[in-house]
Amino acid sequence: MGKKDYYETLNVKKNANESEIKNSYRKLALKYHPDKNTSSGAEEKFKEISEAYAVLSNKEKRKLYDTYGHDGINQKYTSEDIFGGVNFEDIFGRRGFGGFENMFESFFGGNAQRSRQSRGTDLGYKIEISLEEAAKGLKKTISYFKYDICNKCNGNRSEPGSEPFQCSTCNGKGQVTRTSRTPLGYFTTSTNCSTCRGEGIQIRNPCHTCDGNGIIKKQKNLQIQIPPGMDNGQIRMTGAGNEIGQGYRSGDLYLDVTINTHNKFQRQGSDLFSDINITFSQAALGSEMKITSLTGNEIHVLKIPPGTQSFQQFRLKNKGMSILRQNRRGDMYVEINVEIPVNLTNKQKEIIKKFEQEGVTNTAHSPKSKDFFSKIKKAWQDFK
Repeated sequence: MGKKDYYETLNVKKNANESEIKNSYRKLALKYHPDKNTSSGAEEKFKEISEAYAVLSNKEKRKLYDTYGHDGINQKYTSEDIFGGVNFEDIFGRRGFGGFENMFESFFGGNAQRSRQSRGTDLGYKIEISLEEAAKGLKKTISYFKYDICNKCNGNRSEPGSEPFQCSTCNGKGQVTRTSRTPLGYFTTSTNCSTCRGEGIQIRNPCHTCDGNGIIKKQKNLQIQIPPGMDNGQIRMTGAGNEIGQGYRSGDLYLDVTINTHNKFQRQGSDLFSDINITFSQAALGSEMKITSLTGNEIHVLKIPPGTQSFQQFRLKNKGMSILRQNRRGDMYVEINVEIPVNLTNKQKEIIKKFEQEGVTNTAHSPKSKDFFSKIKKAWQDFK
């Protein structure tokens, strides 16, 4: 079963402002807090409204959710990322409603402070490709800089021969707990140890290469693959972003792909549009034209019927762009541009005048018209 709509979960409208979202969440959180509401399903309800608030209270996450729904959130954020940066204490602290950090740890697998540091940051990389490359797909190696695990200390932050030691303040737990009394009862809260900053270890002899950080900025070469049919947009390279240390998940790399314009073809979704010039006589008498595909490895014969007009379009089925992640293609549309001859010879002018006098200007399929265009075609070839 899919997730419930976040706005519906918080009982607010889609155009609700920040204050309305915050007030609604506060009321619902007080109602469903597990230490106050012991009924079946209260804890699950509390999780749902907390997740909804974490998304809708963040402008970037809310915009992503409004555009793509739950898929947009799930593809970009982990469960910990969703709650990263949310100040729940701002909502409950002023009313003596503490203890959220401890609940976060039991509900979501960590505490609110550590969740913001649980993964490396994401990176972006801009790449421009041709329309031909977008049609066929592309494999290439890109080079960029990222923070990676230090080669010298292998991420443990100590000089070779020296090892980190357990923090004596928190006994290696990384957390210091305290119990406080509130109107709702006693709450045990956990905070990061100030001595080791929540890591549980201390460094005696820091690595000289990374200055005891465990990570260092490096140039990275990465082979990327752009699938056939790619349009302007992003591709997510999972785990190719920055590192923050051993035991933590890497950030992601987002490829911002831009398709360059083409001098012959214009793209609309999976369809391609182009135009060709034909002569006056070709348009009137009909002809066959060879059309080269975007990739240049296919030649299609386009049959132009007699009486074809300028701006008339012809469809070449399945000759357009590849469709992303599908084994089929769009169509190609060819627009006709009839060239009107200029600098006519006297002979050509006489033929046109005679044609007008015979009154067959609009009857391209009549015998007289065909005879006229045969003459004009021959005169035009003599002129060229």
